[in-house]
Amino acid sequence: MAAAAKGNMNGAQSLVYTLIDCGIDTCFANPGTSEMHFVAALDQIPGIRCILGLQENVVTGMADGYYRIAERPAASLLHCGPGLANGFSNVHNARRGRSGMVNVVGDQATWHRSFDAPLTTDTEAIARACSDWVFTCTRSSDVGRDGARAVQIARRHGGGVATLILPSNASWDEGGAASQPLPDDGPTEVDPHALETAARILREHGKDTLILLGARATLADAQEAAFRVAHATGASLLAEYVCARISRGRGRLQLDRVGYTAEAARKGLWRFSHIILVGAKPPVGFFGYPGKPSIHHNPETIFHSLSRYDQSALDALSQLAGILNAPKIGIPDPGPRPEAARGAVTPEGLARTVAALMPDDSIVADESVSFGRGFYKETFAAPAHEWLHLTGGAIGDGLPVGTGAAVAGGGRRVIGLQADGSAMYSLQSLWTQARERLPVTTIILSNRKYKILIDEYQGVGATPGPTAMNMLDLSNPEIDWIRIANGMGVDGARADTLDRCGDLMKQSFKSDAPFVIELSIG
Repeated sequence: MAAAAKGNMNGAQSLVYTLIDCGIDTCFANPGTSEMHFVAALDQIPGIRCILGLQENVVTGMADGYYRIAERPAASLLHCGPGLANGFSNVHNARRGRSGMVNVVGDQATWHRSFDAPLTTDTEAIARACSDWVFTCTRSSDVGRDGARAVQIARRHGGGVATLILPSNASWDEGGAASQPLPDDGPTEVDPHALETAARILREHGKDTLILLGARATLADAQEAAFRVAHATGASLLAEYVCARISRGRGRLQLDRVGYTAEAARKGLWRFSHIILVGAKPPVGFFGYPGKPSIHHNPETIFHSLSRYDQSALDALSQLAGILNAPKIGIPDPGPRPEAARGAVTPEGLARTVAALMPDDSIVADESVSFGRGFYKETFAAPAHEWLHLTGGAIGDGLPVGTGAAVAGGGRRVIGLQADGSAMYSLQSLWTQARERLPVTTIILSNRKYKILIDEYQGVGATPGPTAMNMLDLSNPEIDWIRIANGMGVDGARADTLDRCGDLMKQSFKSDAPFVIELSIG
């Protein structure tokens, strides 16, 4: 839509036109007074689907999940600095996962800031801590231009969190001008020296070399190229523990991740003399522990970067396969699809049940935390699907990421594997699922405690007493997930066996509406 054809407009209208012209068609929102002219513009100008979230961390988590599946950014609309602060955790997760999003944050009118009204804060400081690009636009005539730059950052290869702060007078003042899209920042060319080095290392030390996959290297097409390289050289393949999205199931690699605990990670990494990074970082511990090293690999290990986030992992691996004359080869068959488990609930049994029953091309949103670390082994033979993980360690992303993924999925089934404690951080996601009628089946893993923190006590060498254990207990009072779901407009039921859980899963898969299963795991 040519800017000249749009006539006179205010700043908010120019931003909406610019976002549409730049390919933004979805806005996750929790607006307030400062954003009302932007909301009005969204109402007046067709082209952007607006989805309401009842808390800002839900809004930003939905934008993250949307990007992971759509592979293009959405906008989020947040109310002033405190609204951005409420959504901060899932912006942090999105940035760590290399997602792209355009955060539009309203703010005080420029001439009102000096009066220090209650919502006034240093919005830029909050944004800088979780964004790749931050800009405050103070004139309506510049809003379109700055909006186009924000989208360019969010659309670049390797993702980018762009935060545009919009004082309310920049929205309501006339004189806005829509901007045309700026050129996409495509992937940076792969370094020929990096390719030559990786090829040499693999020829000379193939069996002692690990190819560590991260970012887009874990998607299906890049996996095929990585397997060619590994098969031809004897190298091993692993994914980073923190992976935003991994293509899994039949036709994909039986790819495991670096272990979470120091012991598991060291066991998997210690033997390698060389590690080739493909969109990945050298693995380190989530936390520092008394008397334990931060790194989990052998100190003698040599790291080699084949591709960075801003480079194409597929291109790098394909070129490497060509240099090595690695033949094209099919992905190994994982064997027969498992049958649904029966009886008492175990992590392995639940994983087999999910693998046995999930519809083709499902999306798994996994915030199972400690209960789910062994899910991979039992789900290799499931139908092809995409698996989404918590990326930045800030719990509370599972429900909103699954919701945003469902919006992007266009009818694909989303299965949420959700720890009960972290679900409480963003339970308002269920309301949005009901409002948008999204096909999300959420399995709440209900042990009524912060199990991971109980485990961490041992890791840090602390001795928990009654006060500490009481702070990690969620059973007094018990959280009734079915009543919570019903209050949000979502049907649900409880299960205390895998038979019952499987029956409820099959029931939910027949409906396009969301459904919650509260699964007791002890």
